[in-house]
Amino acid sequence: MFFGNHQSESTDNKWRRQLDSFVKVHQQELAALSWGLWLENGSDQGTIGIDLQPRPHFVYCPKEAVDKLNSSVENRLQEVIGIVEHYNPEVEVLMIGIGKEQIKLIHFQPAISPPICYEQVGKDVNTLLEQLEEELSKDLAV
Repeated sequence: MFFGNHQSESTDNKWRRQLDSFVKVHQQELAALSWGLWLENGSDQGTIGIDLQPRPHFVYCPKEAVDKLNSSVENRLQEVIGIVEHYNPEVEVLMIGIGKEQIKLIHFQPAISPPICYEQVGKDVNTLLEQLEEELSKDLAV
């Protein structure tokens, strides 16, 4: 016996699977970008986000916006807020994927630390942003 509409569920989660795949392939570049943006702004701007609409691009998710979203969904994002509050940019990468009326937490510890990734990639933040957004547009057909 089947419950629910599996086709719809599959379509709704397609962007999540595509984003997971993108992150897996681009871990070093994402870690480098994360560290570069941290050097420029610290946590002043909020958490880095990947907004998939209308075309994939990087944004900042201010803490106030995440708190407001948590309130509007009856505090179901407490775990996300805890991860955001205890994020250590020197050893891990934290981003929020933003799909159509959904979010996905991107949180991983790369094989080498973000500061070393930034050194090894050897590109400035703007170049990394442009290249990753271009790759995102190719890889995520939303």
